[in-house]
Parts: sequence; structure tokens; C-alpha cells
Amino acid sequence: MALAKLDVVVLDCPDPRALAGFYAGVLGGEVEAQEDLSWVDLKVPGGPSLAFQAAPGFTPPQWPRADQDSQQFHLDLTVDDLDAAERGVLELGAKVLDAEDRSRSWRVYADPAGHPFCLCAS
Repeated sequence: MALAKLDVVVLDCPDPRALAGFYAGVLGGEVEAQEDLSWVDLKVPGGPSLAFQAAPGFTPPQWPRADQDSQQFHLDLTVDDLDAAERGVLELGAKVLDAEDRSRSWRVYADPAGHPFCLCAS
């Protein structure tokens, strides 16, 4: 029996509105901001919500370093076409972290705030 139900995944960042806009461009959905913009929700169609919380002094994780500013966790995003999805996330402001091996079924990027995420072939 479960003790809890996953409600939302929250990412700390310097600019919640901007990061919510990035992920809305990647995943679709509706951005809902609080008045003070310190918390922004992204209601993702058919999936769990993401939320973005202002974090003064935010330091992005360093991928793949576990000894300093480790990534803590990352999002795996399933896509039908890795090349098309890669073009799309790069146009939205993502940065390539590890995508040189084109034979793999996944590639690693960082969102504009520096959180690692993977695009994974469906």
C-alpha cells in the first residue's frame, strides 16, 4: 500500500517563469504563475505537473560530476524522433551535455537553468 501519491516535481531555478516557458515549449501544457513569480506551475497534458521555484543563489548541477554540485535527479523525456527533438530543445535554449554517440537511444542536455535532462527514443 502506498503511503503517498506523487503530486508534482519541483525544480529550483533563478527564473521560474522562464524555465516553465522552456518546458512548456518541450512538453506542451499550461503555465500558471503565482503573483510574486516565486513559484510557477506547468500543467503537462497526460503527465505529472512540473513546478519551478525561485532559488536565490541557485547553482546548477554539474553533469556528470558526483563530487561537486551533483545533479540530484534528472528528467527522462520520451520522443519519437531524437534528431527532431534535439533541434527543438536547442532552439528553446537547451545545451548539449552528452549527445555525440548517435548509436545510443538517449542523449543528455541541460535546460536553460542547467538541470540535466535526457531525450530518450520511444
